Amino acid sequence: MPVVFFGHGNPMNALQSNEYTEAWKTLGETFPRPRAILMVSAHWYVPFTAVTAMKAPRTIHDFGGFPPELYQVAYPAPGDPDLAARVTELITPVPVQLDESWGLDHGTWSVLCHAYPAADVPVVQLSIDETQPPSVHYEIAQRLKPLREEGILIAGSGNLVHNLRTYAWGEQSAQPYDWALRFEKQACQFLEAGNHDSLIHYETMGQDAILSVPTPDHYLPMIYVIGTRDEGESITFSTQGIDGSSVSMLSFKIDE
Repeated sequence: MPVVFFGHGNPMNALQSNEYTEAWKTLGETFPRPRAILMVSAHWYVPFTAVTAMKAPRTIHDFGGFPPELYQVAYPAPGDPDLAARVTELITPVPVQLDESWGLDHGTWSVLCHAYPAADVPVVQLSIDETQPPSVHYEIAQRLKPLREEGILIAGSGNLVHNLRTYAWGEQSAQPYDWALRFEKQACQFLEAGNHDSLIHYETMGQDAILSVPTPDHYLPMIYVIGTRDEGESITFSTQGIDGSSVSMLSFKIDE
């Protein structure tokens, strides 16, 4: 199976049709049909590692201040307890909680409602342990690589650049900050070159990195995606660009 990173951006993308959502739709139409999806979302950022293990995960509306119709969106994809158990097996000795309470947050359903609108592919979410550095998340991802041979689509959902303090609310067409453009461009160069070490240690990219990744929650899903990449595999950028001055909408896939 390929691996994919979604730059999910504003949750209103769930209701909209634009260049980003059309690209997500195309990915779902062109990928081999997965047996299930393992999603790493920026919005399950907690001090432990867990996987959703319920048969019917709920749709979580984990945001505030949006139009009522966004809260009415449901994404009733089934869960996959067997996949949850397999994830636990693969990343041992990392302790993993089998979670029965979380569900699918908007980092997951706002993109999957376009990629797999029928919600008929089982979905399991893997949390991001906020207490661990990027290098540990990369190691976990490497242990998950066998899932690709088992028909599982591994996906990350976040944003390469994500600074809401500088976001131009209501002005999605606002000009991007220079630091956001530079960081996205440099990261893309590292992605194309397979320079994972520089992406793991992104703080070495200086002030641009500090402004682009003020907190690592939206960045780390990308680390999970590149951690499952095999040597020699190609990377294709599905979408690029900065939304609202300071949120990167970069999405990409990795495959043979």
